[in-house]
Amino acid sequence: MMELVFWASLALVAYTYVGFPLLLALRARLRPRPWLEADTTPRASLVVCAHNEAASIAAKLENALALDWPSERLQVLVASDGSSDATESIVRSFASRGVQLLSLPRRGKIPTLNDAVAEASGEILVFSDANSMWSPDALRALARPFADPAVGGVAGDQRYLGRRGRDGTDGERAYWDLDRRLKIWESAAGSVTSATGAIYAIRRELFRPVVPGVTDDFFVSTNVVRAGRRLVFAPDALAFEPVAASLGAEFQRKVRVATRGLRGVWVMRALLDPFRHGFHALQLFSHKVLRRLVGVLLLAILCATPFLWNEGWIYRAALLGQLAVYGAAAAGRLAPRLGRAKPFAIPLYFCLVNLAALRAAWNVLTGTRIDVWEPKRCDARPDAASPAAELAK
Repeated sequence: MMELVFWASLALVAYTYVGFPLLLALRARLRPRPWLEADTTPRASLVVCAHNEAASIAAKLENALALDWPSERLQVLVASDGSSDATESIVRSFASRGVQLLSLPRRGKIPTLNDAVAEASGEILVFSDANSMWSPDALRALARPFADPAVGGVAGDQRYLGRRGRDGTDGERAYWDLDRRLKIWESAAGSVTSATGAIYAIRRELFRPVVPGVTDDFFVSTNVVRAGRRLVFAPDALAFEPVAASLGAEFQRKVRVATRGLRGVWVMRALLDPFRHGFHALQLFSHKVLRRLVGVLLLAILCATPFLWNEGWIYRAALLGQLAVYGAAAAGRLAPRLGRAKPFAIPLYFCLVNLAALRAAWNVLTGTRIDVWEPKRCDARPDAASPAAELAK
């Protein structure tokens, strides 16, 4: 029984991190599905939901107004979810430049987002976070694929601004580099699994009101695929966000995203039907279900291997390898200097992601929902990388 648990769990982990990416790469190469692109400027509504974002909202609005897009064809709409700081007064100061404020009581992001979309007038709805700074041509890059009528949504490329001296940064970058590569292959073969809330756009007629308890960007973007349109990736549409203020804050963010993400998959479970959605059903299961349950599989492997110690060298090597990875992660967490080095940073972030996924799975099993939360932003620091520096790279 322990051998069965070990090999079945190991096979699923290997498929998630190696087999699935290889399958995607092969499909993208053998069955590419290109789409049309053209420089067009449909009327766009940029929707930003904010709760107590006084530290970043002015910079966000300056960034939005500086985008390479005709000002008369861009509606900038900020929906305040019961902000109690200076967020709303800052947004009002931009009214003369065309920025609209929707002041709402504190109810959580999803009701706020639904109300904001009801006020939006654009042909395409563009979504972003309050602390995401876009490259000047990001909106044009998002809009080009809409020249193809088969395209219903476009996902942009979110990148994190690293800070020197921050534990786990290299691991975080490696994680997002893998995610970016998967999106490229998914898009080339059909549709990406979902978009990131920092930067994406959909056709106005494809928006469906978001239901409670799910990740809004996942729900909104996957409804594009459910409607029979393509959701493609625009790697030139760049958005930059600071890393979390601490590993603890990043852990809580991962728990929230994974909890709401797993609930979102359940709500959108019709997309898991291979008879209706073909390869995309396998893609969704592999990317958004198996990948978020790797922590459960790793725990099963860890529990099984001590019982198999006397069954052969491969089991002894497996146990020692696990202890080495988890030991490196613990050392990186306890000793910040070690946590900045790749041999410790990557195991540290890997363990953080999978521990968060374990907590999220428990939340889903116990019916725990996360509908309202307080944003924990990273303060700007002189040594922080800037969007301009990232673009120069």
